[in-house]
Amino acid sequence: MKKNLLFVIDSLDVAGAEKSLVTLLSLLDFSEYSVDLMLFGHGGKLEQLVPKEVHILPPLNYIKFSTLSIKEAISYSIKKFDFKWIQSRGRYSIGIRMKKYSHPQKARIFWQSVSHVIESNPKHYDIAISYAQGVPTFYVADKIAADKKFAWVNVTYRIDEKEQKFQKRFYDQYNGIVAVSDSTKEIFIETFPQYANKINVIYDINNPQLISQMADMGEGFNDDYDGIRILTIGRLNHQKGYDITLAACRKLKEMGVKFRWYVLGKGPLQEEIEQYIKEYKLTEHLILLGVKSNPYPYIKHSDIYVQTSRFEGFGLALAEARMLNVPVVTTRFDAVFNQMVDGKNGLVVDMNGVAVCDGIMKIIKDKALRESIVNYLQLEKKGNIEELEKFYELIG
Repeated sequence: MKKNLLFVIDSLDVAGAEKSLVTLLSLLDFSEYSVDLMLFGHGGKLEQLVPKEVHILPPLNYIKFSTLSIKEAISYSIKKFDFKWIQSRGRYSIGIRMKKYSHPQKARIFWQSVSHVIESNPKHYDIAISYAQGVPTFYVADKIAADKKFAWVNVTYRIDEKEQKFQKRFYDQYNGIVAVSDSTKEIFIETFPQYANKINVIYDINNPQLISQMADMGEGFNDDYDGIRILTIGRLNHQKGYDITLAACRKLKEMGVKFRWYVLGKGPLQEEIEQYIKEYKLTEHLILLGVKSNPYPYIKHSDIYVQTSRFEGFGLALAEARMLNVPVVTTRFDAVFNQMVDGKNGLVVDMNGVAVCDGIMKIIKDKALRESIVNYLQLEKKGNIEELEKFYELIG
């Protein structure tokens, strides 16, 4: 008899945890498992890559309500003579406008505001997995009935005492916690030492064969540019260090380097980044490409991949650039040495624009170093599909 599995994640926009989940789903043995997938946001570009055997659950009623305009939401509430949803939505909207909140704080305010009006899933599962921290973790803990529950942690988890106290109630309900790197585990245990005995490490799974195939499919760069192509992939937010990207880009321009730096991603800092590009006349040098469901042709045809993150749980885009033999320049975030060997498969530099610029220049100017890095990458072990066995062991 098949085991019933449920995965819960915020959405399937193009990002590390989302790509990791899609890869995991693509490798599952569907003769052994019946799989449901629940999303809080539908329409992400990676949904088209979910295996047909996976049942994507319809949106929760409250989530559908939250996408209505205010006028539509009020009209709906009046017709139903039920104002609980509009009150909850208003409470959350007012709550997050009061000041600038971190992602964990926003998740807490959301759950405190709306959890009482979000319906439970009526199905009983053998295994339920929240594949991201925050709202998915809260939902699986409170709204899902399952024999076993597991929570994935895929970011560096430093939160204040108030958030720790709030989240402890949810993590207490899980049979196990999974970190996506050793450093992510260590930092999580610093925050929640009481869970040291129930946390394991399963790296984000990447399938080199799939990535290689996708790198030869679909669109890539469509300009005729013949200079140095630099690529960065990541959500346009504080975590990804785009202020460092912009500073490095500006310095490269001042040095007269012939380059174009492309960015794949979207996010809350887009307007601010676009303004900086205009102000410092970087229009021809820093190009925002938005989100692509298949980023691999862009990676394959880049000369250098650059990651300017402040923190990462693992750094999946780095692994993907390495699998496609593209030299990497990356900042020294917590988990970076889980996969980087400085000077061998790329360069690990300090977390500022000058250091990133210097790393890029080193790879551009030092032909022997560049060739040495590419040779190392070609011989380096590709992918980590063996992590799938750890997943099967976890869920029994």
